[in-house]
Amino acid sequence: MSKALEFLTEALRRLPGVGPKSAQRMAFHLLQHDREGAAMLSRALFQAVDAVHHCALCNTFTEHEVCENCLDSERDTRLLCVVETPADQLMIEQTLTYQGLYFVLMGRLSPLDGIGPKDIHLEKLLARANDGVVSEVVLATNFTNEGEATAHYISEMLKARGLKVSRLARGVPVGGELEYVDAGTIARAMLDRRST
Repeated sequence: MSKALEFLTEALRRLPGVGPKSAQRMAFHLLQHDREGAAMLSRALFQAVDAVHHCALCNTFTEHEVCENCLDSERDTRLLCVVETPADQLMIEQTLTYQGLYFVLMGRLSPLDGIGPKDIHLEKLLARANDGVVSEVVLATNFTNEGEATAHYISEMLKARGLKVSRLARGVPVGGELEYVDAGTIARAMLDRRST
């Protein structure tokens, strides 16, 4: 394989879920069947890497100093939702149920992988949460072991500073049938039940 083709294959392998064979198939496809698409992909990646950076306030991706959400005067500045990634932020936005502001960690605590508090911008989160305006922080990290540990760590840190902290509810998904839901989810839904 040529050096350029090998370099392209290795670059494609950096994408999540793409192994050596898939990366090789993608590289061959782009060069054999879609050179225009390959050139477009190259330009789009170059432009995004050059133009997109972190919002000075919430840490999400933006092309400006401060993102549109943070500048939106219709947002409830008393609420701050903490998420792991911009993709998580987008999913919450799509529900149209939350009108507060965000802070994007860009990861989660994972000591086994060498990811500590500094790696997920906790100092920046603390500054944002303690701005004198925020009255409640909603923790919306994932319900993985790392996400739970991250939520616990942040919760303790913010409660020590007198802030109200809440966590996304867990339970049976809408449209889910109990016999197909795992026991852990049902147990959490039972423990987090509320009156009707």
